[in-house]
Amino acid sequence: MHHHRTSRRTLLTATAAAVAATAVTTTPAIAAGGESARRSTRDRLKRLVSRMSLEEKVGQLFVMRVYGHSATEPDQADIDLNLKEMGVRTAAELVAKYHVGGIIYFTWAHNTREPRQIADLSNGIQRAGLAQDTPVPLLISTDQEHGIVARVGRPATLVPGAMALGAGGSRADARKAAQIAGAELTAMGIVQNYAPVADVNVNPANPVIGVRSFGSDPQAVAGMVTAQVKGYQGAGIAATSKHFPGHGDTKDDSHYALPTIRHTAEQWEELDAPPFRAAIAAGIDSIMTAHIVVPALDPAEDPATLSKPILTGVLRERLGYDGVVVTDSLAMAGVRQKYGDDRVPVLALLAGCDQLLNPPDLPTAWNAVLKAVRDGEISMARIEESILRILLLKDRLGLFRNPYASPQDVDRTVGVRAHLAAADRIAEKTTTLLANEGRLLPLSRRTHKNVLVVGADPASPSGTTGPPTTVVAGALTALGFTATALSTGITPTRAKIDEAVAAAKGKDVVVVGTYNVSATSPQRTLVRELAATGVPVVTLAIRNPYDIAQLDGTGLRASLAAYSWTDVELRAAARVIAGHAGPGGKLPVPVQRADDPAKVLYPVGYGLTY
Repeated sequence: MHHHRTSRRTLLTATAAAVAATAVTTTPAIAAGGESARRSTRDRLKRLVSRMSLEEKVGQLFVMRVYGHSATEPDQADIDLNLKEMGVRTAAELVAKYHVGGIIYFTWAHNTREPRQIADLSNGIQRAGLAQDTPVPLLISTDQEHGIVARVGRPATLVPGAMALGAGGSRADARKAAQIAGAELTAMGIVQNYAPVADVNVNPANPVIGVRSFGSDPQAVAGMVTAQVKGYQGAGIAATSKHFPGHGDTKDDSHYALPTIRHTAEQWEELDAPPFRAAIAAGIDSIMTAHIVVPALDPAEDPATLSKPILTGVLRERLGYDGVVVTDSLAMAGVRQKYGDDRVPVLALLAGCDQLLNPPDLPTAWNAVLKAVRDGEISMARIEESILRILLLKDRLGLFRNPYASPQDVDRTVGVRAHLAAADRIAEKTTTLLANEGRLLPLSRRTHKNVLVVGADPASPSGTTGPPTTVVAGALTALGFTATALSTGITPTRAKIDEAVAAAKGKDVVVVGTYNVSATSPQRTLVRELAATGVPVVTLAIRNPYDIAQLDGTGLRASLAAYSWTDVELRAAARVIAGHAGPGGKLPVPVQRADDPAKVLYPVGYGLTY
């Protein structure tokens, strides 16, 4: 049963810690016991590799998406997509044909409907893995960073995301959040999570990282990364720090372009390296590469994912990392711009990657690697080195003993009351109060009972939460206010702004949910015109905390940052607005002035209290 695997893993971790603590006084015989056990595991896995065909070996290197909620009986629309993209009908057929070493779950691929279904899908995939000529369990993975990137939603517990935790400043809370998240994923048969993000967000204009980062201070981020690695891996799931060598200072999104990081080697060492060093010191199971160019680390200007100087030279040799290296998705434009889809996987392996994640065209990528090995471009020793790392990770996660999730574990672990309560408690300490003119907040039900909630309603990260205006209004109503919601969108039209202004008449206060306000955003007009009605306006940044810089001078009376629009963070913000909780968060990034970015409007560590 799955939960035995977790407890066994915890026991092993505890044993390892005890061994480490007594290492000084350990007799050579005991020390040799651990070493001989490790050697015997490696020998056993090497024998397994030697029994594999070349096709099976190449398959182990790939982690692939697949459409459908079931491994054997997906919906017809998903069968059609699988046939079109991979030439197979189901996940089970994908495993049988390509011997893939892992599968990645996405919401849009219809893999994550609800916890019991996810566990059944995982078990179907593992059955397919063990039905092969050389039976091998799979690493089932997903991007469950929490906050603005989450693939598994309610009824699973959603905990605060990275920047919210950075604002809370508690490593214990960061560890607890990861422990809860890890335990729930493990119960559903997901054994590798592409989190925590180790990027240091020093560029407010970063379009792809932002609140996915713990903050702008390398040491603070390193502390949070360490806490989350320990939380995840203590719960029996492989953690993955990303995106090496650091995606925090980009103005381009590597999903659509190939960003260049202009840091000098010294700046990289000081700004980007500390969280990755910390992750390695904490025993991180896997590290994900970035599709970014860092000329100071590789003058050839290849994306880091395809750069031997970066992955072998810096990560393996200089930082001493010997765990699994997984590419970021090979379907992203950042890695496809310079080389064709047949060359990218080959170059990634030659650079030092172990797992090839989500190539756009699996038959092309798989056959290209097969050909490169047959032609001698990639040595058999090189791919066997990667396969051994992957198998060692599978072994460490207990997958060879028992790869299956149990329905009882799902019911006992996923979305249980204790987890949900802990998530609420952690979220409460993350909401950051940036402005509070005339002590408007906390709102009094005697003077500000009638509340209008307007603003942006971005789609839920997991497809199961929101919409934000409705969640905030509902939470305030539950706290004794009379609150109504009106969605005005990320780019409110003239008609929507007029509707909001009309709806504000007779209200005691307006709460505006803002989303990445730019210099030209009509969200500024919305806030200004609402403030001009004389009704006090409270703004709530539901993504990046930088919004207040663009809203300076609009007449707002109070402003908060929630760092995400998932229900757990919005409900916490509502409790802070209503005075049922104090604003505990402090800015983990500086907010610069909009008119003069050289000047800081609110420094790191800023946050008002009641």
